[in-house]
Amino acid sequence: MEVEYDDSAWQSRAKAQSNTEEMHEDNPQKTIQECLEKFLTPDYIMEPGIFTQLKRYFQSGGSPEEVISMLSENYKAVAQMANLLAEWLILAGVKVTEVQAMVENHLKEMILKSFDPKKADTIFTEEGETPDWLTEMIDHYTWRSLIYRLAEEYPDCLMLNFTIKLISDAGFQSEITSISTAAQQIEVFSRVLKTSIVKFLNNPDDVHGAIQECARMVCHGQHTYVYSQVLIQVLSQEQKGGFNMKRLSQEIIKYALQNNQNVTPITMALNGSAVYPQACQALTSMLTRNTLNPADITVLFRNYSGSDPPPIDLIRNPQFLELLVDALFRSGVKINPEHKPKYMFLLAYASAVIDQPAKKRPMTERTLNKEELKSTIQAIEKAHAICNVDQGSTELIAELQTLYNCIKYPVVGVGVIRWIENVVMEPSYFKLSTDSCPTHLAVLDEVAAVHPTLQQQILFLLIRLFESKQDELEILVQLEMKKMILDRMVNLLTRGCVVPVLRYIKQCCAIEDTDISLIRYFVTEVLETITHPYSPEFVQLFLPMVENEEITGTMRGEGDNDPVGEFIVHCKAHYTTV
Repeated sequence: MEVEYDDSAWQSRAKAQSNTEEMHEDNPQKTIQECLEKFLTPDYIMEPGIFTQLKRYFQSGGSPEEVISMLSENYKAVAQMANLLAEWLILAGVKVTEVQAMVENHLKEMILKSFDPKKADTIFTEEGETPDWLTEMIDHYTWRSLIYRLAEEYPDCLMLNFTIKLISDAGFQSEITSISTAAQQIEVFSRVLKTSIVKFLNNPDDVHGAIQECARMVCHGQHTYVYSQVLIQVLSQEQKGGFNMKRLSQEIIKYALQNNQNVTPITMALNGSAVYPQACQALTSMLTRNTLNPADITVLFRNYSGSDPPPIDLIRNPQFLELLVDALFRSGVKINPEHKPKYMFLLAYASAVIDQPAKKRPMTERTLNKEELKSTIQAIEKAHAICNVDQGSTELIAELQTLYNCIKYPVVGVGVIRWIENVVMEPSYFKLSTDSCPTHLAVLDEVAAVHPTLQQQILFLLIRLFESKQDELEILVQLEMKKMILDRMVNLLTRGCVVPVLRYIKQCCAIEDTDISLIRYFVTEVLETITHPYSPEFVQLFLPMVENEEITGTMRGEGDNDPVGEFIVHCKAHYTTV
């Protein structure tokens, strides 16, 4: 496990070194010889330990004339020559900052080439405490970045790990982006984890990015995963914001599974399932194999339909819920009709039942609110009946009203997105579709309107469609298809998913792999849809696209018929743009 690095560790090393030197002091000639060997090295007079060695040399009876001669003869003045050259460059007209960067970069390259971790560790044995120059060094980003790089290459170097702790103590933990570096010490990792969690809580517009960053760090190793999940589990019990921590924990589990990391034993150990051995064994079996089976489903159904069911959190496992949604809503999945109601019951139970400890009663007693359980089961049954039949857009229109009623239930919304993804990602889907907007994508608009929390999933699906290769379609048909997908993105934008949509379109502009006419179409549609006041972030993302002559040059009108000009003038007058 992790090792704590503090001054006492270095002091104990220094003491051991001191004892060795005292043994050598009993043999003055050997001490003098050791000192002379050091004095022969180039520029030794510039070394931090020069005064310690001079003291040893003179106490052992060394000759002053000899040491003066040796230090003088071996003085190469490398550092002073560098300073002199720097001054000449400045006199020649080079900016001070450029000269400083030149010197620092060269020094960094030299250190990276010649760094010796064993010699680095002896710095503390010679000085016996944290050197002043090291404390000054970490005040500058240039040298902190060098420490980060070295710590990645030499993870076992005590001097570097101690310096990383100093950097973290100084408040620069947000700079430590290397997980392997942070994971060496629990104090450093704790600070970096805290910074990552705070970023997740404070960035609602970039939740996905914050979750990915946090999950990547937590899943670095078993020790970081267990420590982080235990900490997040404790935080999830808090009344204020606990649900956010629970969501973060589940997203981390999902990330681990996507990267083929088997975290099921840890998850089951943390969720208290051991008290319910039957449910625990059945759930563990399915999660470990990442597949559902009727026998284990029956065990869970029997447990949760009984008079004293296990806690609902056991089956609110992201992996288990994904498997249930896939089984019921993904085309082509066959379920034994005898067991199908059990699958639906468990999915509805996990999504609709409220399981809370009863107030003013022992924690072991719980109240179960099952008011929406029956109606949720019925909605899942109806939606499953529609989604499980292979039908085109025309046949689906007859079922739309029923489907829209079912979509009001969040769990059905999730299932419908999964079903539509499976249908529209088929290579032949758009080839066979003749509608300006296929019915399946119109259903997505309804889901986005009813469930704002599912808009990010819908956007990811639209992005996949927008970037998919449709080589079987003619060029003009491909452009029309992509315009239709952009219409769906504009709909998302009007429903509140503003920043993620604009960030994606901005990315398309930056990469320059998207037909400019499509960007122009998107800008036109958005300008026709929006009105002030605008948020600063919206202006920052959208204004550069509107100001881009290549995009909007042909859109400019005269008089009152100039939405481009009106938007630019309004933003310039009311917002400070960067």
